[in-house]
Amino acid sequence: MAEMDSDVQEEFGKENVIRPLVMLLCVDIELDDTKLQSGSTSIHSLVQINKELSRSPLLNHTLHTDSNSSSSMTLHKKDKGIESPELKLDLRISCANALWKLSKGCLLNSRKITETKGLLCLAKLIEKEKEELQINCLMAVMELAAVAESNTELRRLAFKPSYPAARAVLEQLLRVMNESTSPTLLIPAINSIGSLARTFTMKETRIIGPLVTQLGHRNSNVGTEAAIALGKFVCPDNFNCVENSKAIINSDGIPRLMNLLKANGRDQVHELVLLCYLALNIDKDKGLEHARVLNVLEGAARSVLPRHPELRELFAMAIHHLTLYQAGVHIHIPAHAL
Repeated sequence: MAEMDSDVQEEFGKENVIRPLVMLLCVDIELDDTKLQSGSTSIHSLVQINKELSRSPLLNHTLHTDSNSSSSMTLHKKDKGIESPELKLDLRISCANALWKLSKGCLLNSRKITETKGLLCLAKLIEKEKEELQINCLMAVMELAAVAESNTELRRLAFKPSYPAARAVLEQLLRVMNESTSPTLLIPAINSIGSLARTFTMKETRIIGPLVTQLGHRNSNVGTEAAIALGKFVCPDNFNCVENSKAIINSDGIPRLMNLLKANGRDQVHELVLLCYLALNIDKDKGLEHARVLNVLEGAARSVLPRHPELRELFAMAIHHLTLYQAGVHIHIPAHAL
Protein backbone atom coordinates (compact mmCIF):
# COMPACT_ATOMS: atom_id res chain seq x y z
CA MET A 1 0.00 0.00 0.00
CA ALA A 2 2.82 2.41 0.87
CA GLU A 3 4.53 1.66 -2.42
CA MET A 4 1.38 2.35 -4.41
CA ASP A 5 0.31 5.65 -2.82
CA SER A 6 2.53 8.30 -1.22
CA ASP A 7 -0.43 9.71 0.74
CA VAL A 8 -1.05 6.32 2.29
CA GLN A 9 2.69 5.98 2.90
CA GLU A 10 2.73 9.12 5.05
CA GLU A 11 -0.57 8.26 6.72
CA PHE A 12 0.93 5.03 8.01
CA GLY A 13 3.72 7.08 9.56
CA LYS A 14 1.20 9.36 11.26
CA GLU A 15 -0.54 6.29 12.62
CA ASN A 16 2.68 5.22 14.39
CA VAL A 17 3.41 1.97 12.56
CA ILE A 18 7.17 2.58 12.47
CA ARG A 19 8.11 1.73 16.05
CA PRO A 20 6.22 -1.61 16.12
CA LEU A 21 7.84 -2.58 12.82
CA VAL A 22 11.30 -1.75 14.15
CA MET A 23 10.66 -3.66 17.37
CA LEU A 24 9.48 -6.70 15.45
CA LEU A 25 12.55 -6.47 13.25
CA CYS A 26 14.75 -6.39 16.36
CA VAL A 27 13.33 -9.51 18.02
CA ASP A 28 16.22 -11.61 19.46
CA ILE A 29 18.86 -9.20 18.14
CA GLU A 30 21.49 -7.97 20.59
CA LEU A 31 21.65 -4.19 20.40
CA ASP A 32 23.61 -1.80 22.57
CA ASP A 33 20.47 -0.50 24.22
CA THR A 34 18.62 -2.13 27.10
CA LYS A 35 15.26 -1.19 25.67
CA LEU A 36 15.82 -3.20 22.54
CA GLN A 37 17.95 -6.13 23.65
CA SER A 38 16.66 -9.64 23.26
CA GLY A 39 15.40 -9.81 26.82
CA SER A 40 12.83 -7.10 26.15
CA THR A 41 11.90 -8.15 22.61
CA SER A 42 10.10 -11.24 23.86
CA ILE A 43 6.49 -12.36 23.62
CA HIS A 44 5.72 -9.71 26.25
CA SER A 45 7.11 -7.08 23.88
CA LEU A 46 4.88 -8.37 21.12
CA VAL A 47 1.92 -7.93 23.44
CA GLN A 48 3.05 -4.36 24.12
CA ILE A 49 3.35 -3.75 20.37
CA ASN A 50 -0.18 -5.06 19.92
CA LYS A 51 -1.38 -2.62 22.57
CA GLU A 52 0.35 0.24 20.77
CA LEU A 53 -1.23 -0.77 17.51
CA SER A 54 -4.64 -0.92 19.13
CA ARG A 55 -4.37 2.76 20.13
CA SER A 56 -4.36 3.78 16.48
CA PRO A 57 -7.89 4.18 15.04
CA LEU A 58 -6.73 3.18 11.56
CA LEU A 59 -4.72 0.17 12.63
CA ASN A 60 -7.20 -0.84 15.29
CA HIS A 61 -9.82 -1.17 12.59
CA THR A 62 -7.50 -3.35 10.52
CA LEU A 63 -5.65 -5.27 13.23
CA HIS A 64 -8.37 -5.43 15.92
CA THR A 65 -7.93 -8.42 18.17
CA ASP A 66 -10.23 -10.01 20.68
CA SER A 67 -10.19 -13.13 22.78
CA ASN A 68 -11.29 -15.31 19.87
CA SER A 69 -8.96 -13.97 17.15
CA SER A 70 -5.94 -15.81 15.78
CA SER A 71 -3.78 -12.67 16.08
CA SER A 72 -4.63 -12.43 19.75
CA MET A 73 -3.60 -16.05 20.22
CA THR A 74 -0.33 -15.36 18.38
CA LEU A 75 0.57 -12.37 20.52
CA HIS A 76 -0.69 -13.56 23.89
CA LYS A 77 0.32 -17.21 23.83
CA LYS A 78 3.80 -18.55 23.37
CA ASP A 79 2.78 -21.15 20.82
CA LYS A 80 5.21 -23.08 18.68
CA GLY A 81 4.61 -20.99 15.57
CA ILE A 82 6.08 -17.79 16.98
CA GLU A 83 9.25 -19.67 17.95
CA SER A 84 9.75 -21.10 14.44
CA PRO A 85 12.99 -19.77 12.87
CA GLU A 86 11.28 -19.83 9.47
CA LEU A 87 8.41 -17.73 10.75
CA LYS A 88 10.77 -15.27 12.44
CA LEU A 89 12.74 -14.94 9.21
CA ASP A 90 9.56 -14.32 7.22
CA LEU A 91 8.52 -11.74 9.81
CA ARG A 92 11.84 -9.90 9.54
CA ILE A 93 11.77 -9.99 5.74
CA SER A 94 8.30 -8.47 5.77
CA CYS A 95 9.22 -5.81 8.35
CA ALA A 96 12.37 -4.81 6.46
CA ASN A 97 10.39 -4.65 3.22
CA ALA A 98 7.76 -2.45 4.89
CA LEU A 99 10.39 -0.08 6.29
CA TRP A 100 12.03 0.10 2.88
CA LYS A 101 8.76 1.09 1.18
CA LEU A 102 7.65 3.40 4.00
CA SER A 103 10.94 5.35 4.00
CA LYS A 104 11.23 5.86 0.25
CA GLY A 105 11.11 9.59 -0.40
CA CYS A 106 9.30 10.23 2.88
CA LEU A 107 10.95 12.51 5.44
CA LEU A 108 8.36 11.85 8.14
CA ASN A 109 8.78 8.09 8.07
CA SER A 110 12.56 8.27 7.64
CA ARG A 111 12.81 10.50 10.70
CA LYS A 112 10.67 8.09 12.73
CA ILE A 113 12.83 5.12 11.72
CA THR A 114 16.07 6.87 12.64
CA GLU A 115 14.61 8.12 15.94
CA THR A 116 14.19 4.48 16.98
CA LYS A 117 16.98 1.92 16.88
CA GLY A 118 16.04 1.25 13.28
CA LEU A 119 19.43 2.12 11.76
CA LEU A 120 21.34 0.02 14.25
CA CYS A 121 19.01 -2.92 13.73
CA LEU A 122 19.32 -2.68 9.95
CA ALA A 123 23.11 -2.62 10.27
CA LYS A 124 23.07 -5.73 12.46
CA LEU A 125 20.90 -7.63 9.97
CA ILE A 126 23.04 -6.57 7.00
CA GLU A 127 25.99 -8.01 8.90
CA LYS A 128 24.40 -11.29 9.99
CA GLU A 129 21.79 -12.17 7.38
CA LYS A 130 21.86 -13.22 3.74
CA GLU A 131 19.67 -13.16 0.66
CA GLU A 132 16.25 -11.46 0.78
CA LEU A 133 16.46 -10.10 4.33
CA GLN A 134 19.92 -8.63 3.77
CA ILE A 135 18.79 -7.10 0.48
CA ASN A 136 15.66 -5.57 2.02
CA CYS A 137 17.72 -4.06 4.84
CA LEU A 138 20.21 -2.59 2.36
CA MET A 139 17.36 -1.13 0.33
CA ALA A 140 15.88 0.43 3.47
CA VAL A 141 19.24 2.01 4.34
CA MET A 142 19.55 3.26 0.77
CA GLU A 143 16.18 5.01 0.94
CA LEU A 144 16.93 6.51 4.35
CA ALA A 145 20.26 7.83 3.05
CA ALA A 146 18.56 9.25 -0.05
CA VAL A 147 16.12 11.22 2.10
CA ALA A 148 18.98 12.40 4.32
CA GLU A 149 20.89 13.58 1.26
CA SER A 150 18.21 16.21 0.61
CA ASN A 151 17.52 17.08 4.25
CA THR A 152 20.30 18.64 6.29
CA GLU A 153 18.60 18.10 9.63
CA LEU A 154 18.05 14.38 9.11
CA ARG A 155 21.59 14.00 7.83
CA ARG A 156 22.95 15.78 10.91
CA LEU A 157 20.77 14.01 13.46
CA ALA A 158 20.87 10.46 12.10
CA PHE A 159 23.96 10.02 9.94
CA LYS A 160 26.66 11.97 11.73
CA PRO A 161 29.68 9.63 11.48
CA SER A 162 30.43 9.86 15.19
CA TYR A 163 27.05 8.40 16.15
CA PRO A 164 27.06 4.65 16.94
CA ALA A 165 24.20 3.77 14.58
CA ALA A 166 25.72 5.76 11.71
CA ARG A 167 29.12 4.13 12.34
CA ALA A 168 27.53 0.69 12.35
CA VAL A 169 25.78 1.37 9.05
CA LEU A 170 28.98 2.68 7.44
CA GLU A 171 30.94 -0.37 8.60
CA GLN A 172 28.45 -2.67 6.91
CA LEU A 173 28.27 -0.64 3.71
CA LEU A 174 32.06 -0.74 3.47
CA ARG A 175 32.10 -4.45 4.25
CA VAL A 176 29.63 -5.14 1.43
CA MET A 177 31.72 -3.05 -0.97
CA ASN A 178 34.94 -4.79 0.02
CA GLU A 179 33.67 -8.36 0.22
CA SER A 180 30.71 -8.79 -2.12
CA THR A 181 30.68 -9.17 -5.89
CA SER A 182 26.89 -9.25 -6.23
CA PRO A 183 25.40 -6.23 -8.04
CA THR A 184 22.19 -6.72 -6.04
CA LEU A 185 24.11 -5.96 -2.84
CA LEU A 186 26.71 -3.57 -4.20
CA ILE A 187 24.37 -1.13 -5.91
CA PRO A 188 22.35 -0.13 -2.80
CA ALA A 189 25.52 -0.05 -0.67
CA ILE A 190 27.31 2.24 -3.14
CA ASN A 191 24.19 4.35 -3.61
CA SER A 192 23.89 4.83 0.17
CA ILE A 193 27.50 5.97 0.54
CA GLY A 194 27.07 8.40 -2.33
CA SER A 195 23.99 9.91 -0.69
CA LEU A 196 25.99 10.46 2.50
CA ALA A 197 29.06 11.90 0.76
CA ARG A 198 28.73 15.30 2.46
CA THR A 199 28.75 13.78 5.95
CA PHE A 200 32.32 12.45 5.74
CA THR A 201 35.38 14.42 6.77
CA MET A 202 38.87 13.92 5.39
CA LYS A 203 39.67 11.79 8.43
CA GLU A 204 37.52 9.04 6.91
CA THR A 205 39.97 7.56 4.42
CA ARG A 206 38.34 4.15 3.85
CA ILE A 207 35.70 5.17 1.33
CA ILE A 208 37.27 6.55 -1.83
CA GLY A 209 39.51 3.53 -2.53
CA PRO A 210 36.71 0.91 -2.50
CA LEU A 211 34.50 3.15 -4.63
CA VAL A 212 37.27 3.57 -7.18
CA THR A 213 37.75 -0.21 -7.22
CA GLN A 214 34.07 -0.66 -8.08
CA LEU A 215 34.55 1.48 -11.19
CA GLY A 216 36.22 -1.64 -12.60
CA HIS A 217 33.46 -4.08 -11.68
CA ARG A 218 32.55 -6.47 -14.49
CA ASN A 219 28.93 -5.32 -14.23
CA SER A 220 28.75 -1.89 -15.85
CA ASN A 221 25.73 -0.91 -13.70
CA VAL A 222 27.91 -1.24 -10.60
CA GLY A 223 30.63 0.84 -12.27
CA THR A 224 28.13 3.54 -13.17
CA GLU A 225 26.75 3.55 -9.62
CA ALA A 226 30.30 4.02 -8.32
CA ALA A 227 30.79 6.92 -10.76
CA ILE A 228 27.59 8.55 -9.48
CA ALA A 229 28.72 8.17 -5.88
CA LEU A 230 32.21 9.50 -6.57
CA GLY A 231 30.66 12.43 -8.42
CA LYS A 232 28.96 13.43 -5.16
CA PHE A 233 32.32 13.39 -3.40
CA VAL A 234 33.91 15.75 -5.93
CA CYS A 235 31.04 18.03 -6.92
CA PRO A 236 31.18 21.71 -5.84
CA ASP A 237 28.56 21.08 -3.14
CA ASN A 238 31.06 18.91 -1.28
CA PHE A 239 33.36 20.96 0.95
CA ASN A 240 36.16 18.41 0.49
CA CYS A 241 35.82 18.15 -3.30
CA VAL A 242 39.47 19.00 -4.07
CA GLU A 243 40.90 16.59 -1.48
CA ASN A 244 38.49 13.88 -2.61
CA SER A 245 39.53 14.43 -6.23
CA LYS A 246 43.18 13.98 -5.27
CA ALA A 247 42.29 10.78 -3.39
CA ILE A 248 40.51 9.42 -6.48
CA ILE A 249 43.51 10.15 -8.70
CA ASN A 250 45.92 8.68 -6.16
CA SER A 251 43.81 5.51 -6.12
CA ASP A 252 44.24 5.11 -9.91
CA GLY A 253 40.75 6.37 -10.49
CA ILE A 254 41.46 7.94 -13.88
CA PRO A 255 42.55 4.71 -15.65
CA ARG A 256 39.56 2.83 -14.20
CA LEU A 257 37.19 5.59 -15.21
CA MET A 258 38.61 5.72 -18.72
CA ASN A 259 38.26 1.94 -19.05
CA LEU A 260 34.65 2.20 -17.91
CA LEU A 261 34.01 4.85 -20.55
CA LYS A 262 35.50 2.57 -23.22
CA ALA A 263 33.62 -0.54 -22.14
CA ASN A 264 30.28 1.04 -21.44
CA GLY A 265 28.24 1.33 -24.60
CA ARG A 266 25.36 3.15 -22.97
CA ASP A 267 24.77 6.83 -22.28
CA GLN A 268 27.80 7.62 -20.11
CA VAL A 269 26.66 10.89 -18.61
CA HIS A 270 27.53 10.08 -15.00
CA GLU A 271 31.02 8.91 -15.87
CA LEU A 272 31.63 12.04 -17.94
CA VAL A 273 30.30 14.33 -15.21
CA LEU A 274 32.76 12.73 -12.78
CA LEU A 275 35.57 13.29 -15.28
CA CYS A 276 34.57 16.96 -15.64
CA TYR A 277 34.63 17.48 -11.87
CA LEU A 278 38.05 15.87 -11.60
CA ALA A 279 39.36 18.10 -14.38
CA LEU A 280 38.03 21.20 -12.62
CA ASN A 281 39.34 20.28 -9.18
CA ILE A 282 42.90 19.36 -10.19
CA ASP A 283 45.02 22.21 -11.59
CA LYS A 284 47.68 20.11 -13.27
CA ASP A 285 48.04 16.39 -13.11
CA LYS A 286 50.08 14.20 -15.42
CA GLY A 287 47.53 11.43 -15.01
CA LEU A 288 44.86 13.56 -16.63
CA GLU A 289 47.19 14.50 -19.46
CA HIS A 290 48.46 10.99 -20.10
CA ALA A 291 44.93 9.59 -20.08
CA ARG A 292 43.98 12.07 -22.81
CA VAL A 293 41.10 13.37 -20.70
CA LEU A 294 40.91 16.55 -22.78
CA ASN A 295 40.41 14.57 -25.97
CA VAL A 296 37.73 12.43 -24.34
CA LEU A 297 35.77 15.44 -23.09
CA GLU A 298 36.09 17.21 -26.43
CA GLY A 299 34.69 14.19 -28.24
CA ALA A 300 31.96 13.70 -25.65
CA ALA A 301 30.93 17.34 -25.97
CA ARG A 302 29.93 16.71 -29.57
CA SER A 303 27.95 13.54 -28.87
CA VAL A 304 26.52 14.07 -25.39
CA LEU A 305 25.61 17.75 -25.17
CA PRO A 306 22.91 17.66 -27.87
CA ARG A 307 21.08 15.14 -25.66
CA HIS A 308 22.02 16.79 -22.34
CA PRO A 309 22.19 20.56 -22.87
CA GLU A 310 22.07 21.11 -19.09
CA LEU A 311 25.71 19.92 -18.98
CA ARG A 312 26.94 22.50 -21.51
CA GLU A 313 28.45 24.86 -18.92
CA LEU A 314 30.14 22.07 -16.97
CA PHE A 315 31.79 20.66 -20.09
CA ALA A 316 32.88 24.11 -21.23
CA MET A 317 34.51 24.90 -17.88
CA ALA A 318 36.26 21.52 -17.66
CA ILE A 319 37.65 21.73 -21.20
CA HIS A 320 38.76 25.32 -20.69
CA HIS A 321 40.43 24.42 -17.39
CA LEU A 322 42.34 21.55 -18.97
CA THR A 323 43.61 23.71 -21.85
CA LEU A 324 45.14 26.16 -19.36
CA TYR A 325 47.45 23.48 -17.99
CA GLN A 326 48.48 21.71 -21.17
CA ALA A 327 51.02 23.97 -22.78
CA GLY A 328 51.22 24.00 -26.51
CA VAL A 329 47.89 22.24 -27.05
CA HIS A 330 45.44 24.03 -29.28
CA ILE A 331 41.89 22.86 -29.02
CA HIS A 332 39.16 24.05 -31.30
CA ILE A 333 35.71 23.38 -29.88
CA PRO A 334 32.94 23.81 -32.46
CA ALA A 335 30.36 26.41 -31.47
CA HIS A 336 27.51 23.93 -31.92
CA ALA A 337 29.12 21.55 -29.39
CA LEU A 338 29.30 24.09 -26.58
